[in-house]
Amino acid sequence: MKRIFCLLFSVIFVMTFAVSAGAEEPEVSAKACVLIEEKTGRVIFEKNSGEKLPMASTTKIMTTLLCLESGGLDDEFVVDSNAIKVEGSSMGLMEGDVVTKRALCYGMLLPSGNDAANAVAVKLGGTIENFASIMNERAAEIGMTRTCFVTPSGLEGEGHGASAYDMALLAREALRNPDFAEICSQSKAKVRFGNPPYERWLVNTNKLLNMYDGVKGVKTGFTDEAGRCLVSACERDGISFICVTLNDKCDWDDHMKMYDYGFSRLKSSELGFNEIVNIPVVGGNTELMPAASDEKIIFGSDGMSENKITFRIYAPQFLYAPVKAGDAVGEVRYYYDDNYIGSISLKAMKTDEYKEAAVKKEKGIIEKIKTVLRW
Repeated sequence: MKRIFCLLFSVIFVMTFAVSAGAEEPEVSAKACVLIEEKTGRVIFEKNSGEKLPMASTTKIMTTLLCLESGGLDDEFVVDSNAIKVEGSSMGLMEGDVVTKRALCYGMLLPSGNDAANAVAVKLGGTIENFASIMNERAAEIGMTRTCFVTPSGLEGEGHGASAYDMALLAREALRNPDFAEICSQSKAKVRFGNPPYERWLVNTNKLLNMYDGVKGVKTGFTDEAGRCLVSACERDGISFICVTLNDKCDWDDHMKMYDYGFSRLKSSELGFNEIVNIPVVGGNTELMPAASDEKIIFGSDGMSENKITFRIYAPQFLYAPVKAGDAVGEVRYYYDDNYIGSISLKAMKTDEYKEAAVKKEKGIIEKIKTVLRW
């Protein structure tokens, strides 16, 4: 097994562009809300965002994420007959229906099927109570400190609730799953299930997808106790936000107001790596293989000096020859206040590329604190 070393750097980006100073904070009717910049997780706007409240069917974000992470998404099975006997919104499951986990995920995120959520809970946890424990364990891993899951669907259960900020953290984690991001962004989708299975259309309850440019999900919710709840995400020019409102009669309008505010406050900024990393090579004609990256990560910045970003370089302690130019040999991971932003690949360079880079090497604006961690 190859040993891995990590170089830890601290980097401070000093932004010089101007940000709109005239943008006023939006007035929203939600009992609690939050707007975060998705890449960094930084809060842009909030109102009672730490208050634990019932969050209705936005609960299904967690149920769907756990289902997608469990694997075997296209394996067919018969739904539990008792699990699907539940009130409220439904994807239309009937006793004896043959489904896949993927179909249930569509059933949860689009028509907000309580039957789908219960079917997932019993499939993964054996019982709804056991599955709730799994939900809370995953919530703790994400850092959701003001959350308690009791049901997989969001129907009222004693103590069931979360803060707006916690739900933003959950959405941020879920959107990193490619399957989740694809499903929640669709206005409608053709899904196969039944006895025998056949294709039928499921329609998304999230009207915001067609109301505001750049919206890419995430989940609606409503109960008498929780009121209208909405978790959404929106991206333009590489800047991405996540917005959460709990108990909000004007949720569509409030999300659009908060997005207008967010996009007026932030500008696109790039994270890139301008250094060359030399990695020892065993069994080749050269002792060191230079590696670099030409990839970029775009995020939203307000240009403030306290916007401090750190990154870590992960690469093997040594490489085994042969290593071809363009081979991925490591990665650079970026963090904002210990929140993972994203990563870019380090790739082996050609000799002539290395020489050219050495001549044209940019001074950059990186202030390095070098530490070596050996794993």
